[in-house]
Amino acid sequence: MCGITGIIAPHGEEIIKDITRVLTHRGPDEEGYYSDKSISLGQRRLSINDLSSGTQPISNEDNSLQLICNGEIYNSPELRESLVKSGHKFKTTTDVEVILHLYEEYGKDCVKHLCGMFAFAIWNTKDKSLFIARDHMGQKPLFFFKKDGILVFASEVKAILKSELVKPEIDLDGLWHYISLRFMPDQYSLFKNIRKLPAASWLYWKDDKIKIHRYWDLDFKDKLPNDENEIEEGLNNLLLETTKMHLLSDVPVGTFLSGGIDSSTITAMVAELTGKAFPTFSIGVKEQGFNELPYAKMVSDKYKLDPHNRIVEADLIHLIPSMIYHMDEPSDPFGVGVYLVSQVASEHVKVVLGGDGGDENFAGYDRFAGNKIVDYYKILPSWVRKSVIKKITDKIPESFGYKSFAQKAAWLNEMSLYDHGDRYAQSMSFLRFTQDAKQKLFTGEARSKVEDYDSISKILRFFDSNNVNELVDRMLYTDLMTRMPDHLLMIVDRMSMAHSLESRSPLVDYKLVEYAASIPGELKLKGKNLKYILKKVASRYLPKELIYREKQGFGFPIALWMRSELAGFLKNLFSRSRFIELGIFNKSYVEQLLDEHLSGKKDHNFRLWILLNLEIWYRLYFENESIESTKDFIDGLMILKRSA
Repeated sequence: MCGITGIIAPHGEEIIKDITRVLTHRGPDEEGYYSDKSISLGQRRLSINDLSSGTQPISNEDNSLQLICNGEIYNSPELRESLVKSGHKFKTTTDVEVILHLYEEYGKDCVKHLCGMFAFAIWNTKDKSLFIARDHMGQKPLFFFKKDGILVFASEVKAILKSELVKPEIDLDGLWHYISLRFMPDQYSLFKNIRKLPAASWLYWKDDKIKIHRYWDLDFKDKLPNDENEIEEGLNNLLLETTKMHLLSDVPVGTFLSGGIDSSTITAMVAELTGKAFPTFSIGVKEQGFNELPYAKMVSDKYKLDPHNRIVEADLIHLIPSMIYHMDEPSDPFGVGVYLVSQVASEHVKVVLGGDGGDENFAGYDRFAGNKIVDYYKILPSWVRKSVIKKITDKIPESFGYKSFAQKAAWLNEMSLYDHGDRYAQSMSFLRFTQDAKQKLFTGEARSKVEDYDSISKILRFFDSNNVNELVDRMLYTDLMTRMPDHLLMIVDRMSMAHSLESRSPLVDYKLVEYAASIPGELKLKGKNLKYILKKVASRYLPKELIYREKQGFGFPIALWMRSELAGFLKNLFSRSRFIELGIFNKSYVEQLLDEHLSGKKDHNFRLWILLNLEIWYRLYFENESIESTKDFIDGLMILKRSA
């Protein structure tokens, strides 16, 4: 696991070390560089495979190609054997060197032969061309800036900003989409002129011209024969094989163990494959309605593993500056858990396996079943739902708990007002900012500068695709193409790399994702039973009381904390809002959200979390505050609360 950078610009060799060292957290073990008259490349390395001779950049036999890579190639042993038989000579035993020789054999199609997670760059010294690519599911990140003969790319935005060839400026279009979708769609970032290379895509640069191409996609139409037992057996065997491949490492490996089905299944499979006691890492909270540690303990006890646990309290607010720094954008409540469990794991291992992707591949979210329930609910006349029932749901008191009754009732009624893709897009924005809410949040001046208003189209583009037939698959395909690379996997990458930890996810291996896409929808969502076929596989390894319980989620009682320990902090923060001062957000609407939440009228915790994170993000990236000074700023606001 590594961080990579590259720069095509005058005097690039003079700044390549500075911008590469911004990524030291991604690769603390060593650094490597290459420069010629056209380009400078840099790489920070976290040594996992070939600890002694895997230094990058790596060149091919005649030094005509230079490679830097962030990631792991799980099928490298088979690829290496085939390439050696074809006459290729290897300089190292590291897994990523196979990319160079595949590029010699297949050119840009080399990516189609790789199983793994990767973001890499290959510089051709002969024809002065650059080829960069990301893995199928977007596990490893890559951003770039191009203007007037200059190209800068890096694993994280902060490295590009360090070059000082582009100044930080808020991308209002990116902000507009982010606050309702909870992720940065397509090629957006929150910084104007800095773009994200999409997942499963490559970029080719030559003579100051670039071409971006998507090399892989999913097809949900070609289904397996509807033999449930054979499908279950196939899924079990493939997941075991994939998990075994993900154990490729020259250093010890542990697992994340949340207590949910996905991470518990992966942990159990690792135990079956290795037959050894390895470390597992879990976090919990004091509030038992959110705590999954008892279920994690069931798994570690069953397989006699080495558990490491940590309890999280409301002072997580002090983690936000570090989280935002590593994400280059607002943090996320889900990210808190990943950040903390990665911190625990990094004290013991360099590599962990996790359960990311189970919900997106096998229909594990409530909204999958909820969208079916809405169809039955719509039997009621629309005028009843729009007026009578809406008045009732608005008056249901909030409990501020996980999946509260008030939220469920409001969601059901609101979603019934939409159909098909529009409904699914709205379901993604329901707890955040809908299109109407954004009209209230943004000032008229700020709205006039937004060029792309249509956040819904980012969802409909996939939901309405012609390579999907049934409803559940449309929802899954949409998630896999949007929230998976741009939200879930992005968070896992940044929060684990913040602690120099490599996190691997067998459930998002692209071959397993393709297999899941070929499973009929009714075996993923069977009636109201979420993840039906995955649960059948899991039941081979896990206690039934863990599998067949209500989904809890990897979360914290943030809504309650915002009404108690953090109430004064929020008041003080928004009274000094940079986004209000800049004329981007309406002061009255921000105050309304806070007042309604603190008074118990409505649960706005997701919206308030986004707004408070944006304030801290601005101070870090536009006012150049350090992480420590930002923490001091937070402490100051907390003191103001206590003295008030």
